[in-house]
Amino acid sequence: MLKSIGVGSLDELIDRTIPASIRSKKPLNIPGPLSENQYLTSLRQIANGNKVFRSYIGQGYYGTIVPSVILRNVFENPGWYTQYTPYQAEISQGRLESLLNFQTMIADLTGLPLANASLLDEGTAAAEAMTMFFNGKNKDHDHITTPRFFVDSNIFDQTKDLLLTRAQPIGIEVVVGDYHKAVIDGSYFGAIVQYPASDGSIHDYRTFIQHVHKAGAYVAMATDLLALTLLTPPGELGADVAIGSSQRFGVPMGFGGPHAAFFTAKEDFKRSIPGRIIGVSIDAQGNRALRMALQTREQHIKREKATSNICTAQALLANMSAMYAVYHGPEGLTRIAKRVSLLTRTLATELEAMGYPNLNDYYFDTIRLKVKDLISLRQTAEAHGINFHYHVDGTVSITLDETTSQEDVVDILSVFGHLTGISLVSATFDVDNTLANIPSSVTRVSEFLTHPVFNTYHSETKMMRYLRSLENKDLSLNTSMISLGSCTMKLNAATELIPVSWPEFGTLHPFAPADQWKGYRQILTELEDWLSEITGFAATSLQPNSGANGEYAGLLTIRGYHNAHNGSHRDVMLIPISAHGTNPASAIMAGMKVVVVKSDDEGHIDVRDLKEKAEQYKDSLAGLMVTYPSTHGVFEESIKDICRTIHDNGGLVYMDGANMNAQVGLTSPGLIGADVCHLNLHKTFAIPHGGGGPGMGPICVTARLKPYLPSHVYGTDTRRRSAGNGQAATGAAGHAVSAAPFGSASILLISYAYIKMLGAEGLTNATRYAILNANYMKARLEKHYKILYTGANGTCAHEFIVDLRPFKASAGVEAEDVAKRLMDYGFHAPTLSFPVPGTIMIEPTESEDKAELDRFCDAMIAIHEEILAIEDGKADKTDNALKNAPHTQHMIIAEEWKHAYTRNQAAFPLPYVRENKFWPSVARVNNTYGDRNLICTCEPVSSYAEEVIAN
Repeated sequence: MLKSIGVGSLDELIDRTIPASIRSKKPLNIPGPLSENQYLTSLRQIANGNKVFRSYIGQGYYGTIVPSVILRNVFENPGWYTQYTPYQAEISQGRLESLLNFQTMIADLTGLPLANASLLDEGTAAAEAMTMFFNGKNKDHDHITTPRFFVDSNIFDQTKDLLLTRAQPIGIEVVVGDYHKAVIDGSYFGAIVQYPASDGSIHDYRTFIQHVHKAGAYVAMATDLLALTLLTPPGELGADVAIGSSQRFGVPMGFGGPHAAFFTAKEDFKRSIPGRIIGVSIDAQGNRALRMALQTREQHIKREKATSNICTAQALLANMSAMYAVYHGPEGLTRIAKRVSLLTRTLATELEAMGYPNLNDYYFDTIRLKVKDLISLRQTAEAHGINFHYHVDGTVSITLDETTSQEDVVDILSVFGHLTGISLVSATFDVDNTLANIPSSVTRVSEFLTHPVFNTYHSETKMMRYLRSLENKDLSLNTSMISLGSCTMKLNAATELIPVSWPEFGTLHPFAPADQWKGYRQILTELEDWLSEITGFAATSLQPNSGANGEYAGLLTIRGYHNAHNGSHRDVMLIPISAHGTNPASAIMAGMKVVVVKSDDEGHIDVRDLKEKAEQYKDSLAGLMVTYPSTHGVFEESIKDICRTIHDNGGLVYMDGANMNAQVGLTSPGLIGADVCHLNLHKTFAIPHGGGGPGMGPICVTARLKPYLPSHVYGTDTRRRSAGNGQAATGAAGHAVSAAPFGSASILLISYAYIKMLGAEGLTNATRYAILNANYMKARLEKHYKILYTGANGTCAHEFIVDLRPFKASAGVEAEDVAKRLMDYGFHAPTLSFPVPGTIMIEPTESEDKAELDRFCDAMIAIHEEILAIEDGKADKTDNALKNAPHTQHMIIAEEWKHAYTRNQAAFPLPYVRENKFWPSVARVNNTYGDRNLICTCEPVSSYAEEVIAN
């Protein structure tokens, strides 16, 4: 490999690639590596530090039973968790169908027609709803100094916290109060209520919604999917948007995540709904095909005009929740909900007989009690291994869930019996179907989940085969390398992932008292320290639960620092034109003004333009957002000078950590001169992409920015957490960026394991090998393709760009044709047309061996020969293997073959393909048709029959 590159050693390659001015002079201060067996043994000891109490805390997080068939075949299956976001629809039909099931499930249960394919968490979804309402009504509120948003006081504290965070930078006044007493006038653009409320009570919001609509504003309802099997859906009550979490549909609590939030809306919002939407279209053969609809990459198109910075989802967890509904069906879900509610009613009845009346007139799964001695109650409950939720008003709430048994109810009664001196308690369980605890005015009468997919797969045999049929339609890392530039699709090692399923980590409630998660505390504290060391910074926040959310958190930290030291006038953010599209979108969300910096002919930041603009805006400069190595895969020599320029003009430097896989152990953001950096743990630090999520985006900062890191209403200090369950933490509330204090805490275990088992030397070698692999592929491919940008010594970093634009004029071949043709060779396309239109960006990562790199290079070289055949007139310019790619099995075995090339060339272009053929399940998808005929839920069965007849 080194010989092909033209260097004598790996050290020489690194010296040529990374400027000496930013090279680390000492090794990482991280413990030596553990073997896989040593790691799992040590982790077992740490896991014992977590106390798994029975949780009746609720507040958006609930015990759930993950069906074993889903646990085994989805959650623990690399065919599901190593997929990439389905930008290449032809090899993503399996998870696209599952996500369409998710959207259908959400639309049916909420009674609103348009659902997205999930968001990060419930609090984020609420903030997105507020922002969408604000953008929709903003033009009508130009005369209002401060547009207002009403928040009912009876919503989850963490949701309220995120709404305050999102509102402040963009000038929204959040008004918190009792919806009964709210006076909504023309200064309001929207409102949000909880259904059932945070204290468990059920309210009929029809009159309030009408009141808000009359004032010209919108209403969002935060709601509970299991409750909606029994309650009138928000859409039928008149709500414009419904949001919430699908966690209790078969996804473990995991100390806060990851979980798939849902967001559903009226048709009026189809052009502004945040996140991904899966839609139905057709392929080139006229067959039904699924794809991501509408704003597939909104941030890359609209940039600073984007209405949201959401660029991913919680796809893996949405798939789990959808499959939970598929497996149980509407009758099974209703049975689970009724059982939970009947157990809750029994508990309420027995407690009232003991002198503890339920303060909620109507309820689903939560009762609220007034107790004279909360301290004694808490001590007694915890002595029984039980957690309740203790409200700041002196009441206690108890939330039951799917995992609650009759024995659990008796144990709860025993706790209260201990307080009142009753030594023997008993309970009579009602088995009828009357639910007197749910008011008739909001009792559900409409059907839901009527599509056959929710009424067919109720045996494990059928479910297992259905899951396998979908998995077979998707290309994942267990099929071949996925060489996506800037996405770092590396190995997600089994040993890193196994502990995520352990109950010591999976069943903890994120608001559990601090003494119950000592094992988590050790892991989180060590991970914070290691990430700080790797980035060269002083402190780390693990709260942001996606890369884009990390960007947002980092910018809020910069904003907080400036507001405290320099005043709020520092609000200009310089952003290179080549930056990831989420950068400008995040800046706008953080209340910044975006000023674009030019690139020079080599793709580098135009230093002269940057200096001129830094000087021009020196009195209002907040900072610079920069990706390093650059978005086009080069270590720019001028980076330290760039950072110095920003600092000299009063700004701070935010570094996008998307390309951190080329830095670890060799250089660092802190050494380069940045002030804050987010890390995509689902890239550099081995968390799986999960078909489009989960992700984690922690931020690391210098010492002066540490006081401005995200806080949380339930506390985020891993060393000393003052907040107990139900008690608000001290600190700057309103700066939370995730619903849970540590974001998607359970998957932080994966990055912890990655660092723990590699150690300092292994982490550094991973970076070295990533750079080696990229330069080896570049050396092979540059004989056939133009490589767009390189560093000063002719090398690339961990990724490189192949320029396909010349082939459009010479052969009529575009970058998309090459991307689709790669599927016939058994590969997922590299990053397409970013950062330069008409190109592909290749990143092999350190995980792939030479044989796999060569297989991909052989495919690219063979495709180049196919292009040359078109240029030379040996292949037809319109009817060729590239233009018709990908080729499905149905196309190849069709009775008639009318193409100017052979079936063998179409399906088996190289010998290795024949040995292990991956078949795309549909031909090239027609995106335009899908957007013109927007269908985002499972179609009626009749439409399938009509389609077959038509074709």
